[in-house]
Amino acid sequence: MNYNNKKFRPIQNSENGETTVETVFEYKQSGTILTSEYIGGQIVKGHLIGLVDNMGNIEMRYHQVNQKGELMTGICYSKPELTENGKIRLYENWKWTSGDLSSGTSILEEI
Repeated sequence: MNYNNKKFRPIQNSENGETTVETVFEYKQSGTILTSEYIGGQIVKGHLIGLVDNMGNIEMRYHQVNQKGELMTGICYSKPELTENGKIRLYENWKWTSGDLSSGTSILEEI
């Protein structure tokens, strides 16, 4: 699975998460290395870097600045699913490595 030049938007997130339907992720992939810049909603600016395995699963680290001016960091594991219309849906398990160190789940869909 290749994520290069694909855009994603969260359709669901845990209450302790900061991304919302207004957040847009722009993915770039070169080989197994995935990067993204993202903005929108509570996120002023965010970046992620990750590794994609041969099943399309992603292990990533992220950092972002929120509307409160806080720098937040975390780790995330994403599992892809192809929807009936051929778009990618990502099921994510994430954990803050800053702030309250809580964890959560989210679902992103390709737009």
